[in-house]
Amino acid sequence: MNIHHLELFYYVARHGGIMEAVRNIPYGIQQPAISGQVAQLEEHLGVTLFHRRPFALTPEGEKLYKFISPFFSNIEKVTSELQGGQARHIRIGASSIILRDHLPSLLRGLRKKFAPLKISLREGYPAHLENLLIKEEIDLAVTLIEKKSTAGIHTRELIELPMVLLVEKSSGITSAEQLWKRDKIDEPLICLPSGELLCKQFQQKLAELGVDWFPSIEASSADLVETYVANGLGIGVSVAIPKKNLPESVIALDLPGFPPAVIGAMWRGRTTALLQVFLNEIQARAKQLV
Repeated sequence: MNIHHLELFYYVARHGGIMEAVRNIPYGIQQPAISGQVAQLEEHLGVTLFHRRPFALTPEGEKLYKFISPFFSNIEKVTSELQGGQARHIRIGASSIILRDHLPSLLRGLRKKFAPLKISLREGYPAHLENLLIKEEIDLAVTLIEKKSTAGIHTRELIELPMVLLVEKSSGITSAEQLWKRDKIDEPLICLPSGELLCKQFQQKLAELGVDWFPSIEASSADLVETYVANGLGIGVSVAIPKKNLPESVIALDLPGFPPAVIGAMWRGRTTALLQVFLNEIQARAKQLV
């Protein structure tokens, strides 16, 4: 059997399809190449390993995946051990703001301490990043976290940020209280997806106040919320980020009594030397922002 074909099948099976495999294989390879080489593996074995639509492993595919998975899933661990326990590849997931404004300088310092170092970056909102962590597609997520973490996931709180409403300056709205006093809020609400912690906490507090106001636009990042507010599409729920300037047309309104958003780090498994240094560095940077 061709070992490379087995590796491609491993990624397809692990990530639930060929397109997902393309996004997660740690080297460049296109969908047609994966499809063709996995088809060659099936032809060699004389069996169908998985159904394409919807994706599902066949019994033969399950048997093969169970056999090869321990080898391919432990390659990174063995690499780390051979390098003296210091992993040389770190996969980080975070929001676009964190990836753009806060990680570059930190990662420059990290590369000096762990040269050579490979860095993989994934952008996403909290629930998406936690899912990537559970699927072992990233090593660490820096994002909004809950006080009580999911079983098997370690967390470290970095900073608390006040929740705010973003409105256009020209709207004439100068406080959140103006909105709460209305019989009905007509402006569209722009928020992260409804299942996200920030949106859930905002809605819970509105319920306590007896206010009905539900999202009209769901955005995948705080950057998008800000952009849509600046373009006159509604009022956004966000957090006050230290040293970050808003667009000239947008102002932030305080939300007294609303819970702060907790930005933290999440990871699974043992804390490697590389991961520990990263956690220490990002915590020190968070303290500088307060």
